Amino acid sequence: MDTAAVKDYLLALQDLIVSRMEQVDGKSFIRDSWVRAEGGGGTSCVLENGNVLERGGVNFSHVFGANLPPSASAAHPEVAGRSFEAMGVSLVFHPRNPYAPTVHFNVRFFIATKPGAEPVWWFGGGMDLTPYYGFEEDAVHFHQICSNALAPFDGSYYPRFKKWCDEYFFIKHRNEPRGIGGIFFDDFADRDFDHSFQTVQSVGDHFLSAYVPILERRMGMPYGERERDFQAFRRGRYVEFNLVYDRGTLFGLQSNGRAESILMSMPPIVKWSYQWQPEAGTEEARLYSNFIIGKDWLGNH
Repeated sequence: MDTAAVKDYLLALQDLIVSRMEQVDGKSFIRDSWVRAEGGGGTSCVLENGNVLERGGVNFSHVFGANLPPSASAAHPEVAGRSFEAMGVSLVFHPRNPYAPTVHFNVRFFIATKPGAEPVWWFGGGMDLTPYYGFEEDAVHFHQICSNALAPFDGSYYPRFKKWCDEYFFIKHRNEPRGIGGIFFDDFADRDFDHSFQTVQSVGDHFLSAYVPILERRMGMPYGERERDFQAFRRGRYVEFNLVYDRGTLFGLQSNGRAESILMSMPPIVKWSYQWQPEAGTEEARLYSNFIIGKDWLGNH
C-alpha cells in the first residue's frame, strides 16, 4: 500500500484542476496553506469574484489524529478510537451565470491504524452537478463521463455509484434531490489497494472533461435579475444540505479542521423565500419536474 503515491496524485490533481480553471476564468486562484495543530495541514486554492466563477475552491488536505471522528467511523465501528490519516482533494465551483451549474467533486483516502493490527483503509469520492436551469444535453454528458470513468474497472460501479449519489445528495427535509446527481462512493476498498486506487484516479482524471464543456457552453448565456434570483434561492438548498447532511463537512468540523477551508464550499450569495413555489410552465418549474428527480440519464440514450 503506497500512501505516498496517493498524496502525490492528489497534489498533482489539485494543480491540474486549478490550472485549467484559471484558463477558463482568466483570473488566478489564491493559494493559502495551513497547518493543523493536531497534525497535518493542507492548501486551499480559492477564486472569488472571477470572470466566470463567483466562487471556486479546490482544497487539498492531509491530516492525522489519535482518534477517528464519529462521522468517519460510522460505517466502520471497528476502527473507532484508532489513530487515523486522511487525505483528499475537494472542490466546489459556483459560476456567476445562473445557466451554468454548480459542481462538487472530491476524492479522498482514509487509513486507520492500531499497533499489532492490520491497517483498515478505504477511498471515497465522486462528482455531482447542481443546475439552476436544466439542459438535457448537459445532464447526459455529465453522466456519460462518470460512466466512462468507471467502466474499465467494473460494469456495476456506475449504476451502483449513481444510485448511491442520488440517495446521498438528497435533502430529506425538503424531500428533493440536491441536483441531478452523478456518482458517489464511500468506504471503497474493492479487490485490492491497486484496483481501488486506479478506480479513484480515473474518477479524478475525468472530472474536467465532465464539467468544463458544460461550463463553457453556458457561461456566456444572457441572463437577468429573475435568473439570478432563482439561482440564489436554489443555492439555499445547497447550503442546507452541506450544513445538515454532508459527511465531509461534519468530518472536517468534528476533526477540528480549518473552518474557512471547509466552508469555502458555500455559495457567496444565497436567499431563502418563505413557501415560494415556481410558476407552472416556467423554466424554473421545469427544473423540478424534469431534472431534480433522480432520473436515469443514460437509460434513454
